[in-house]
Amino acid sequence: MASQPEQRSKVARRALLGTALCAGLVATLLTTGPARADHRDDAWTVSAPAAHEPTAHIRLDDTTGTVSLSVTRRGRTVIEPSPVGIVTEQADLSEGLRFLHRKDRLVDERYRAKSGKRLDRRVRMNETRLSFATPTGARLDLVVRASADGVAYRYVLPGGYGAVLGETSAFNLPPDASAWLGAYRVDNEGQFAQYTAATAPTGEYSDQALFETDGGYTLLAESDLTGDYSGARLAHDQGTGTYRIELADDRVQADGPLATPWRAMVTGDLATVTRSTFTDDLAPASKVPDGSWIKPGTVLWTWLAGGREAGQSLAAQKAYVDYAAERNWPYEAVDAGWYFKAGEWDTTDPDWQTNSWMPELVDYARAKGVGIIVWIHQRELDTPEERAQWLPTLERWGVKGVKIDFMDSEAQPMLRWYDAVLAETAAHHLMVDFHGSTLPKGIQRTWPHVMTLEGVAGEEKRTNTAAHLTTLPFTRNVIGSMDFTPGAFQRVGLRPNSDAAEVGLTVAYESGLQMFAGTPESYDRRPLARAYFDQVPAAWDDTRLLTGRPGREAVLARRGGDRWFLGGVYAGAARTAEVPLTVGPGRWLVETVEDGADGLVRNRRVLRGGDTFAVEVVANGGFAGIACRWRPGVTTCHR
Repeated sequence: MASQPEQRSKVARRALLGTALCAGLVATLLTTGPARADHRDDAWTVSAPAAHEPTAHIRLDDTTGTVSLSVTRRGRTVIEPSPVGIVTEQADLSEGLRFLHRKDRLVDERYRAKSGKRLDRRVRMNETRLSFATPTGARLDLVVRASADGVAYRYVLPGGYGAVLGETSAFNLPPDASAWLGAYRVDNEGQFAQYTAATAPTGEYSDQALFETDGGYTLLAESDLTGDYSGARLAHDQGTGTYRIELADDRVQADGPLATPWRAMVTGDLATVTRSTFTDDLAPASKVPDGSWIKPGTVLWTWLAGGREAGQSLAAQKAYVDYAAERNWPYEAVDAGWYFKAGEWDTTDPDWQTNSWMPELVDYARAKGVGIIVWIHQRELDTPEERAQWLPTLERWGVKGVKIDFMDSEAQPMLRWYDAVLAETAAHHLMVDFHGSTLPKGIQRTWPHVMTLEGVAGEEKRTNTAAHLTTLPFTRNVIGSMDFTPGAFQRVGLRPNSDAAEVGLTVAYESGLQMFAGTPESYDRRPLARAYFDQVPAAWDDTRLLTGRPGREAVLARRGGDRWFLGGVYAGAARTAEVPLTVGPGRWLVETVEDGADGLVRNRRVLRGGDTFAVEVVANGGFAGIACRWRPGVTTCHR
């Protein structure tokens, strides 16, 4: 049976055979082309500015007029020759192409993020724009970028081609390439599992797929996805190494000129991929002119701690605020229930804004130095009228952010909703946490008030595996902040890891709003974990992978000021883990929180940068740590 993209392509081609482009459109297209095309050119390369880094190889088949793209790194295979092309109502831009001209430029930018793996960013990419035309004059520009940590391409079309019916884009991997894939779900909460490229079962997978070839690791991703287009997933047939791009919509409306999202390949050794900000770097610059009100931080999250009953109780929420204030945690999040009343929405009451107890809670929390974040269902914000009711009200009350839930779609209409709500929440100075959502895809550079997104099988799930937890730093969390909500110590038996591993997740997983999911009682019973949470930042100056292998182990170091925070998670049997302290030269005091026979224990050691230290890891365990500069008299890294 033909795949859905193949069927769309066949439909489009039959339409083209039966109906020629109108004469006016052809004339317009032909007059916009260059005076001369170099028909001798049929192969091009685009290399990163740094030597020996990824190189894209683009080739035009003179017989079929099809274009393919492959990627190498240090002369070794990353992506095998793979088809590129797009089909619209009025033009099949996947075959019959002839080369027109090439244009090159250097992309050299600096920007500062509000959250993520590091705040100060430097972008250096070589860009090549290759222009092609069909025999009828239809135009396609293929824009390719290469950076030290990745290769990406996008299609640029003039207006007048009608709806997009699909792409012929695909990624061809060596069949024996190791693959870590998450089954596709509309909420992007699929579990990651390991296969080879060919043995993965037939089906659909998230576009955040990680592969290992002889050229290193490659994470497939997407960037600059807006309501102008449709979200992508990967379609795969078992027995091949081919992963096809399939769109969420059968028809993507295009009302004028179109630039599709970037098809990105984050590429390098595992440390490079883990540290990469490539998908952010590809995205447009910030649309928030003054971001002084955007402040990342740790959050006491009350859903797994108290559920809807806590959300319906002002007294319970005040108690949570008291606990956050005692710990100097900057935020408390009120989840579902706060605008429910007797099973009905409080907003059905015309006086709901007056009757709500939320303003009282916000004022109470403000006096204690705690900001309030509130959960809200997407259906409460799905029209301009509803947003005009809710968002100014929340801003007037003094709410700091909104956790918007249950979008559960990457179809074009929902992406257009994202475009609207992003602009409007920014205008009302509300930070955003998206749940049941799309993946980051560069959104945090363009809209830096988006502090985190779910799009992950997180702490709420009862079927997570330790292998899944150790894969996330190399897949989902590479492309942006991830609201996994660690710290749910009370869920013994419902999570696959140890207490020390649960502490380590707060560093191993990056999130601009790091939501602690435990109960105050569970923290009080684990004072070492509680003290660590008091210290851990939510914004980082740098990130490094110390050691790791997807599905087995992940140890990350993240710098906040002059201290490095360490988070390690492991899958499998108990072991003595060896961790290299590659955080800089000199002498370091390293304090770790580990699993002991009767609970969490703290160990201290003085090491030199580059030394390796041992951690006793229980089955499916882990650890957390802090490294600070040692000098005589320094006995702790805690402040």
